[in-house]
Amino acid sequence: MKTTVEVINVSTEESSVNPKDLEGRQAPDFELPATTGENIRLSDYQGQNVILYFYPKDNTPGCTTEACDFRDALPELNDKNVKVLGVSPDSMKKHENFTAKHELSFPLLSDEEQKAANAYGVWKWKKNFGKEYLGIVRSTFFIDTEGVVQKVWDEVKVKEHIGEVSRYVDEFLSSSKK
Repeated sequence: MKTTVEVINVSTEESSVNPKDLEGRQAPDFELPATTGENIRLSDYQGQNVILYFYPKDNTPGCTTEACDFRDALPELNDKNVKVLGVSPDSMKKHENFTAKHELSFPLLSDEEQKAANAYGVWKWKKNFGKEYLGIVRSTFFIDTEGVVQKVWDEVKVKEHIGEVSRYVDEFLSSSKK
């Protein structure tokens, strides 16, 4: 029996950026392959509000709940000119399977070399069951129509996160109309 091993280029250094320091600043631009079948640049979304969320791994309980929460909130968010992009270091094949399995209706982006994760300060040392490793620290960024990071949620806890994000979006949009 033949075994296939997927090799992921994993950065061996933690990001030096503090995610909270990005608030009020221009969002770092990037270009990554997406489940839409094309490469997506964050700057392609100029003129739209974007929820950019980073998550550790497809098909794990917390990541699945988070993705499905964003999927379920997407119609209401799209009505408010808010787009959702999910980013993890998983391969496109894993993203495509995850998207199909959970009927995700927004793009997942593959950051196998952790370029976006490093730019946003979410590639950090983590500890799980006594094992230390580098990985994505679950984080969400709200980026306005001008490409400015307005809000950062770092070290996100999945439960109630979509509620926090939705409330913030509503507050931001109502205050920006004044």
